[in-house]
Amino acid sequence: MVSAAPPVLNAGPARTSARQWTAIAVLSLATFVVVTSEMLPVGVLTPMAEGLGISTGTTGFSLTITGLVTAVTAPAVPRLLGTADRRLVLAVAMVVLAAGNALTAVSGGFPLLLVSRVILGLGMGAVWGLAAAVAPRLVTPRHAALAVSFAVSGVAAASVAGVPLGTLIGNAFGWRAAFAALAVAAVVLAAALLAALPPVPPVPQPAGPAATGTPERLLRVPMVATGLVLITLLVTAHFAAYTYVRPVLEERTGLAPGPIAALLLVYGVFGLAGNFAAGALAARRARATVASLAAGIGAAIALLAAFGGTTWITVAGIALWGLAYGGLSVAGQIWMTRLAPHRAEHITGLYVGVFTAAIALGALAGGTLVEASGVTTVLWTAAAGALAALTIAATRRR
Repeated sequence: MVSAAPPVLNAGPARTSARQWTAIAVLSLATFVVVTSEMLPVGVLTPMAEGLGISTGTTGFSLTITGLVTAVTAPAVPRLLGTADRRLVLAVAMVVLAAGNALTAVSGGFPLLLVSRVILGLGMGAVWGLAAAVAPRLVTPRHAALAVSFAVSGVAAASVAGVPLGTLIGNAFGWRAAFAALAVAAVVLAAALLAALPPVPPVPQPAGPAATGTPERLLRVPMVATGLVLITLLVTAHFAAYTYVRPVLEERTGLAPGPIAALLLVYGVFGLAGNFAAGALAARRARATVASLAAGIGAAIALLAAFGGTTWITVAGIALWGLAYGGLSVAGQIWMTRLAPHRAEHITGLYVGVFTAAIALGALAGGTLVEASGVTTVLWTAAAGALAALTIAATRRR
């Protein structure tokens, strides 16, 4: 049975107002800063490892730490908040994120880096876990899917501008300056969330048979479980390779730091395009859209594994990779939410938890393979993982 969608806040005319879109824009900026904070080590991996006196594989494990903490935090947040105003929770979470970035900026070794990434994961889990559930409540129902696309577009925009810009700042002023800038941005956005969003009370929960939205019960729904397995495989494969994209481009393609930053920008531009294209497609056929994205991710990584020494093929592979992965977050989000619309916060928290756990697993697996066998092995293993996800998407039907 499909329940009614969550109520719209301040529901009025059928047309979404400029003020409501402003609130969505602030949410998008929040997810942008959150994901940039998580992924920035990818762009500054080599100098960051040198500055901390640890290996690139160990530095890459910092994504594993953040992902694991976020994986626990995101599903727990909806169950722990009670009647708390979601706007206030989002603002506090951004302040926590700022603290994590500030500690990363002053880290002198792996122990403090570990603490900083734990704190960052707490803030990230709350923001990412709530943003997609809050966004459709800020606009009229006919704009709900577009609102989710915009809110989650911060994830793709982090690749377009966040990671490349952080890489440029790191190249010019040092990697610590890049994390310090993110800390300042997070504090500014905490204030912006309080100013732009209306009070956001929890959604009234249904009684009776529909009240089956806890994570444990949601996992018993076959399509939810299948979707989460697919997302786990695909995100793990992606991050096993993407966490070490800079060493790949340095070792296999022979690129210098400047061209690498430019190529990451290409990845991000195509990722942003993929976000909105996949959002529009997923509004009609969510599972088929996710399957197409799995095929694109697998093909792109295979191109880099087979022809990474050829520059133009590398550029094409990075562009395809960005286009495919850029749409995954929003397409997967729409798919999962439609499977349990009466439990938007719970399914979103569960989805983000699985997504970020897969990020952690991917970074861990990639780091282990890099240390043991090198970047080429990582690429081929990741391509195989994407193929496994595509197989599930193509064969498992409702």
